[in-house]
Amino acid sequence: MAPPSSRRSGFSRKQQYSVFTGYLLATLGALLGLALLALSLWQPGALQPLRSGASEVVAPAGEATATVRAGRNNAADSIAGYWNAASQNAALRREVEVARIRLAEAEAVEAENRRLKALLGLSTEEAAPIATTRLVGSSSSSARRFAYIGVGASEGVEIGMPVHSERGVIGRVLETARSSSRILLLTDTESVLPVRRASDQTVAFAEGRGDGLLRIRLINLGLNPLEVGDVFVTSGAGGYYRPGVAVAVLSELTPDGGIAQLIAEPSATNYVNVEPIYEPLAVDASEVRARDELTDAELED
Repeated sequence: MAPPSSRRSGFSRKQQYSVFTGYLLATLGALLGLALLALSLWQPGALQPLRSGASEVVAPAGEATATVRAGRNNAADSIAGYWNAASQNAALRREVEVARIRLAEAEAVEAENRRLKALLGLSTEEAAPIATTRLVGSSSSSARRFAYIGVGASEGVEIGMPVHSERGVIGRVLETARSSSRILLLTDTESVLPVRRASDQTVAFAEGRGDGLLRIRLINLGLNPLEVGDVFVTSGAGGYYRPGVAVAVLSELTPDGGIAQLIAEPSATNYVNVEPIYEPLAVDASEVRARDELTDAELED
């Protein structure tokens, strides 16, 4: 007798029914699929509820899969970031250094633009300047205080013309060449400038000391009315400088005036204006008087 496993289905009615049922379900499934395919081609909107329902059913599983995938990617990124942290930090440090350099350059350009704009504003307030030029250099170690500019007689610069920066007075032209000039700075020991206190009409002389400071000497001696922090401007006396240009700020009191610091520091100045003499006739008259006094002294001798 053959074993039960080798018996054909025809000998078992139950197995025959099972095979028949399988074929029947497969046929019905195929017919149903064909019907749905035909319906989707004929009326696509009719299957929208079924698609929505299917999406709702599979959405939780999709979210779970996406979460797992995102976690795996984050872990991989974290590991890669850990291994690349050193090189990335070095690159960031280089970028920061370059950014700092660019920022310093931008600040320097901005400061230079402010100075140039101030010079333009300065030139429009009064007579047009003879020339606007760069301050080439200034003496800092010698007893005399001079500076040099890159314009000279060919540009119309003459001896005695005042030189201003955007902050205030620098000095006046002492010598001229064809394309350069030498400036007598306010701090030179031979420089004397008539000034007044900006808040009132207290007049004085600003004399150079040769050490970067000015000595303010009052004309009217007596009780010293000055205070530390007073600002002095040009008075216009003498005819060289126009009145009202900033000169110095008082930093120390003395019996006959005080010691003041320059507002327009030559070492911190890049560009200057060379302006015409404020009152040429007054300057000529004072020079004539000086020559006459010298002649009279020589005749007396």
